[in-house]
Amino acid sequence: MTARALHPVNRGARETPRSFSDGALLAQVLRSLADSIVLPIALLASAMVAFVSVAQAEGTVAAAGAADADSEMPGGQKSGSFLVRVRPSGKLVRSAALSTDVKIAVSGMVARAVVSQQFRNDSPDWVEGVYVFPLPENAAVDRLRMQVGDRRIEGQIREREQARAEYVAARDKGNRASLVEQERPNIFTSSVANLGPDETLVVEIEYQQTLRYEDASVSLRFPTVVAPRYIPGVPSSEAKGGTGWSPDTDQVEDASRVTPSVVADDETPRNPVTIRVELDAGFPVREVSSRYQPIQIEKRDDSRYGVTLAVGPFAADRDFELVWHPVAGAVPRGSLFRETRDGETHVLLTLFPPVGVRAGEQRLPREAIFVIDTSGSMQGTSLDQAKRALRMALKQLGGGDRFNVIQFNSTTDSLFASPHEATGKNLEAARQFVDRLRATGGTEMAPALHAALDPSTKVGYLRQVVFMTDGSVGNENELFRLIQKKLGRSRLFTVGIGSAPNSHFMTKAAQLGRGSFTYIGDIAEVGEKMGALFAKLEHPVLSDIAVEWPASVSAEAYPEKLPDLYLGEPVILSARAEGSLRGKVVVSGRSGDQAWSAEFDLGLAHDGKGMDVIWARRKIESLTDSLQEGADKEKVRESVVDIALNHHLVTRYTSLVAVDVTPARPAGEPLDSQAIPVNLPQGWSHEGVFGSLPKTATPAALHLILAVVLAALAFFVYAVARRKP
Repeated sequence: MTARALHPVNRGARETPRSFSDGALLAQVLRSLADSIVLPIALLASAMVAFVSVAQAEGTVAAAGAADADSEMPGGQKSGSFLVRVRPSGKLVRSAALSTDVKIAVSGMVARAVVSQQFRNDSPDWVEGVYVFPLPENAAVDRLRMQVGDRRIEGQIREREQARAEYVAARDKGNRASLVEQERPNIFTSSVANLGPDETLVVEIEYQQTLRYEDASVSLRFPTVVAPRYIPGVPSSEAKGGTGWSPDTDQVEDASRVTPSVVADDETPRNPVTIRVELDAGFPVREVSSRYQPIQIEKRDDSRYGVTLAVGPFAADRDFELVWHPVAGAVPRGSLFRETRDGETHVLLTLFPPVGVRAGEQRLPREAIFVIDTSGSMQGTSLDQAKRALRMALKQLGGGDRFNVIQFNSTTDSLFASPHEATGKNLEAARQFVDRLRATGGTEMAPALHAALDPSTKVGYLRQVVFMTDGSVGNENELFRLIQKKLGRSRLFTVGIGSAPNSHFMTKAAQLGRGSFTYIGDIAEVGEKMGALFAKLEHPVLSDIAVEWPASVSAEAYPEKLPDLYLGEPVILSARAEGSLRGKVVVSGRSGDQAWSAEFDLGLAHDGKGMDVIWARRKIESLTDSLQEGADKEKVRESVVDIALNHHLVTRYTSLVAVDVTPARPAGEPLDSQAIPVNLPQGWSHEGVFGSLPKTATPAALHLILAVVLAALAFFVYAVARRKP
């Protein structure tokens, strides 16, 4: 499906035929066309579109139709559970599937997490479970343990194909096994094989990540659900590679691996999550809070806290976010952690630019392009949040600014054909445009990006694109390439809307767009979050950032090219260092016409853990990003595999596998394989995403409508043409 940018156009009045002879001639031409060309082609086109639509909708409709299906039929399960076959009658029963326990230890700007997934089989059969789950987009997954009873089996890192082969071989032999694979930087698949009747199997996954410092606060975000994704493209004729509701397509080749089935809208959310956080901030803290779940806080001292959920487990249907604010003036200028392992030293450097660095008070006029996602997944609270945010953004425009508003779903529609001056009349037209917005259709993001990143920027204006969406798309790489190609002099600021935005897309799009990203998870946050974004838009960036290491140190640091920084953002650098860690590292940059620099004494480094993992994760990200710029795929793969195997990391090319060598399932006993459904993110509308026909999930609904329209048009033309003058 191809969407196109629309805008009001005054086409003027058309002339009507001036004489009967003209009309007769026209009718004769129409009859000829209808008999020989129009009707056959239109009918054939409508049939082809309908055929593609049905094929593309097959997986989605199956998922969406769960509420109408018999709960005792395969594929018709209504809850997040295993649906297993009971021998010998063939009757189907449901058994509890999954609960998740998360323990996170925070030390300064680094978090170490242990995610325990408990699979429980209450049926009399042997089962295999497959669960698609999210982790933070910068998580470095480096450990897997499988526990059955008192037995604990440590996972081993393998190339992806080898890991899956070992898992399948163990599964088929009846051995217990588990496998963790990466589908996206923030989406993983956990598989467990040969879970016996009334048995519980625990899969422990560990990861390390750096935290986010912004607006004088540190935040820890843990996602709990993979939201339904819009899958564009033509369905593949090959067998599906995963267990998801969508077929693989020519644009999203692994669509079936990132589209887990969703529980029905009339079911209680499942897959309970518990979270505990041990916080050692490294500086005195004045406040610790959770944005979306009530918590209990135990203060150990001014910088150390214990955090647990106040009301027990919560359903895995929205992100968990913990935020802590330092005491005024307590944040150090920077921090440096080091770790030496196997003869290699890795360091993590964080430097905080002084708040308020700016280049005078002169404000450059802006050309602001506001883009809002109105696809089906935004129906309900998400669109309410986005519309309120957009209304606030319009109020920030000054008299010398230019602007436009673009909305997209299955099609793209702009307020004006090109950016207009921010006059009272034009702003009122924009407010009315926003008020009329409704959520429906698919998430055809590429045409909206094309329209927003139009290179015809007026000279003398600072061009800023504010892109508001939940990011629920499966073709991220295609969109990243588009941003790199079309960005020009624009800067792209992404605003993640809703309870479970696609953090991988939001952060990477902002990075490639030389902007920043903002999360809005609740309508009560709109004022605070958009106010912080406006402050960034008004302040000049810290650019031309460079790092100078002492002559005695040879460092391989990532990111290789430090991005521009906005108000309140720190410099975070991970490096593998050789030589004596003495002397000072100097970071410099410019804010408008002002120079800025900061230095840190390497001799003040503290001992840290997992610094090598963070460095390896960042190097792998740099290598993967190079694919968007045309790097050799095989060379990148070889480099990533080498680093991942050395540092025990799960990547797109490597997986962790754990196999119990002791056979468990008796020979001859069948194994039922079941994919575990996930919850719909909180605040989402099941009808908005799926409905009676797929909306956000695929463009099939539009294809079916197009088929009907083509057929109707064909018969109309034929009927008109056959009429005698």
